[in-house]
Amino acid sequence: MNLRILFVFSLTLAMAATGGDARAQSPEWKAAQAAFNQAQDAYLAGNYDDAAAGFKKAYESRRISQFLYNIGAAYHMKGKKASDPAAYQLAVDYYKRYVSEDPEAEDKDKITKAIGVLEEEVKRLAVAKPIGPDNPQTPPEAPSEQVQALGEVKVRGLIVIESEPQGANIYINGKEKGPFAQTPWSGSMEGEFGYLVEKRGYKSKEGRTSADPSRLMVLQIVLSEEDYLGWLEIKSNVPGAEIFLDDKAIGAIGKTPFSGNFKPGKHTVWISADGYEESQHELEIIAGETHEVAATLKGSPVGYLNVRGLGIEASEILVDGEVVCPRGPCRKPVREGRRRITVRRPGFKPYTTTVDVQAKTEISVKALLAKKPGRGDAVVAYIFSAAFLGGGIYLGLEAQKIQDDLRTAIDTGMPPIDQNDPRFDKGKYFSIGANAAYGLGGILGLAAIYYTFRDKGAPSTAVVDLRALALTPTIGPNYGGLAMELSW
Repeated sequence: MNLRILFVFSLTLAMAATGGDARAQSPEWKAAQAAFNQAQDAYLAGNYDDAAAGFKKAYESRRISQFLYNIGAAYHMKGKKASDPAAYQLAVDYYKRYVSEDPEAEDKDKITKAIGVLEEEVKRLAVAKPIGPDNPQTPPEAPSEQVQALGEVKVRGLIVIESEPQGANIYINGKEKGPFAQTPWSGSMEGEFGYLVEKRGYKSKEGRTSADPSRLMVLQIVLSEEDYLGWLEIKSNVPGAEIFLDDKAIGAIGKTPFSGNFKPGKHTVWISADGYEESQHELEIIAGETHEVAATLKGSPVGYLNVRGLGIEASEILVDGEVVCPRGPCRKPVREGRRRITVRRPGFKPYTTTVDVQAKTEISVKALLAKKPGRGDAVVAYIFSAAFLGGGIYLGLEAQKIQDDLRTAIDTGMPPIDQNDPRFDKGKYFSIGANAAYGLGGILGLAAIYYTFRDKGAPSTAVVDLRALALTPTIGPNYGGLAMELSW
């Protein structure tokens, strides 16, 4: 488990439209900054009591739950370095306050685990020999394996976004994913990011900044009232449907539900989702007014088919007999229901399976097609069958010729036929040979047909996985973004 301490750097951005008033940094934030600067220096120097005191002053200035976490983390480090049960107990107390004030904290489970481990460490140290003149305990007793397994304290950065007025939508790196959160918001971010703060009846503000993992960044934004833009709200019966405005080639501007300021004038809005018919709307935006688009999409939910595998680039993928991808890899939306999936490639055995497609799921098919076997054994069987049948025909014709000669001689009686005439035996042998050749030729012919159509060699196979996907906006007091749920 990684425990983290939050250091502070206050960056105030006063953003207003032309003629707007800048919002000064509040006294509370100034006090928090000063306290955190002292706590930062003390913590880096290993003075954990002074660090905890600084974090307490910051909490008194701005009651943010993460500050309680830092107090507990400072005492945690003190207890770990000195094997001090009293410090461990203080860490437990402040960790408990942290998860109590922020029950939705993303690290709640880790902190709860740490609380249990530290409580056991307090009990373990309590039964150890007391420290005194006769037992200076130099060096301090090493922490238990459980405490060591919790790991070292790490630095946590924090971003606070506030606006005047509050309740504005926050978008991160564009509006395509919908609102990220609403002001006021605080949480962790990584690296450089773009932000947009927007509220109905006010001019929006956007910019770019970078998150510092060791600082507290405060974005204080003043929104001025607008009088030349219109406000547009777009909803649909299918959440997450893509929205296109005026020109589809530009790409989607966001997903439903969606809201924002737009320039006055006539606009065309398209709303579409996989598995549904597209909805088109013509509207005229008027400055200072609110416009609503409520789309009802007709269709049914879809799942996704993802076909991949060795040699898939030369394979054709079919769903219910219809080609959906002339070559792979292939990831396509597929309507709900029982579907027959086929992967085929010239010179290889096809793979076919039946799956039940459900909404918000992805069926992954990793195909391994087996080569079609050669038919040399069938060809050899056909050749020998033809040879025996040809021989049978020849012998049969010869036997018939002898039979005709004997019948003619008997009919004429000149001279009378000798019963020991060798033609009798020769004709009989030819006839027997013809029947035997016919029989062998027929058997070999049947074998050749079997060799032609039998499924020779290993069949084509595939690994089929069903994964449930749910991407939903997730906002908490310490975080915000998209949460993904996976079910296998």
